[in-house]
Amino acid sequence: MCGIVGLYLKNKDLQSQLGAMFAPMLIEMTDRGPDSAGFAIYRNPVKEDQTKFTLASDEAALDWKSLDGDMEKALKCDVQIDEQGDHAVVITDADAAAVRNWLARERPNVRIVGSGRAIEIFKQTGLPKQVSEQFKLAEAHGSHAIGHTRMATESAVTTAGSHPFATGLDVCLVHNGSLSNHNRLRRNLEREGIVFDTDNDTEVAAGFMTWKLQQGATLHEALEAGLGELDGFYTFCVGTAEGFAVVRDPIACKHAVMAETDDWVAMATEYRAIAHLPGADKSVIWEPEPTKVYTWGEARAHG
Repeated sequence: MCGIVGLYLKNKDLQSQLGAMFAPMLIEMTDRGPDSAGFAIYRNPVKEDQTKFTLASDEAALDWKSLDGDMEKALKCDVQIDEQGDHAVVITDADAAAVRNWLARERPNVRIVGSGRAIEIFKQTGLPKQVSEQFKLAEAHGSHAIGHTRMATESAVTTAGSHPFATGLDVCLVHNGSLSNHNRLRRNLEREGIVFDTDNDTEVAAGFMTWKLQQGATLHEALEAGLGELDGFYTFCVGTAEGFAVVRDPIACKHAVMAETDDWVAMATEYRAIAHLPGADKSVIWEPEPTKVYTWGEARAHG
């Protein structure tokens, strides 16, 4: 079942209100996904020589401060850590691949939830309202966000198995629906070097997008390729550094609605998640067409 939401602010004057506008969207989808929730928010881009990692751990007693010192010493880099519950946002000027390799070797209990210059991803089991409050979503500022509320049907309810799933630097994906060929596709992608952390079919879709992007495809091309390779029924919302993209499978049986004003563009599984936004009563409202890739922000340039 699940619920997905996305909000892109065209009016930069509204960026201080992003969280206040977006949190009710996520919470409104609670009855479609009470098992877990998560969101990717784009804000505070770091310098070009830096990378921002969102990390998470299931260890309640994890000492994030020790990670700071150990990483600085091992990789000879600068590290800034902002603890946010059982997640932490780490900013470093170390090589991104070196950070990934070091964490896998020295901190196997720590997961990389997302990485890039602007993206921060937070996800947890529990009701969307609880997750929203835990990570202070309503107080957040930023340019845009995508989110997901999950009703697990194909894999266990865990923090790692919650959405969004990162697909590359500043790219992430949320999904409403189910893939029928994800096990075969997972094996094929593993042979191509794609690594999976969960048995969630959505992570396979994210892995496919990662693979296509690594091959040099644009996001638009990767989503179009997915229409031919991903069997099942789905609506995807994919966040990028400057915007987001939406696509539905050829049958398009999973709910989706979009609305746009001069100030913002929003998508949601149901319109009630959009109705509270300022000017929603005067917005242009439509249902995304099957197989058509819709893009806003930087993603539009790939269309």
